[in-house]
Amino acid sequence: MNIKVEKRNRLKKRIRSKIFGTKEIPRLSVYRSNKFIYAQLIDDDKNKTLASASDIKIKKGTKQERAVKVGEAIAEAAKKAKINKVIFDRNGFKYTGRIMVLAQEARKKGLKF
Repeated sequence: MNIKVEKRNRLKKRIRSKIFGTKEIPRLSVYRSNKFIYAQLIDDDKNKTLASASDIKIKKGTKQERAVKVGEAIAEAAKKAKINKVIFDRNGFKYTGRIMVLAQEARKKGLKF
């Protein structure tokens, strides 16, 4: 296995031991692949995804611009589900680049974390 992947998995394990999402305050989990970025609101009590967004269908723009749109989309989905507070789970990724842009945009659109 790749050393970077192993390191991210160790970080992810450490982060997940400390955070837990509920129905009232779900976990906002972000995953970044080389091509796309995904965000989910997860209720860990029931192991259920409450809302999700990704940039798979967004064809135009740079990866950063698409991350902004995913941040907006997940915030809108949270509003529809009547959720305004979340716990941010960066999933072992560094809080820079697309992860940071997505989080900042979600905050601008009204999510609190």
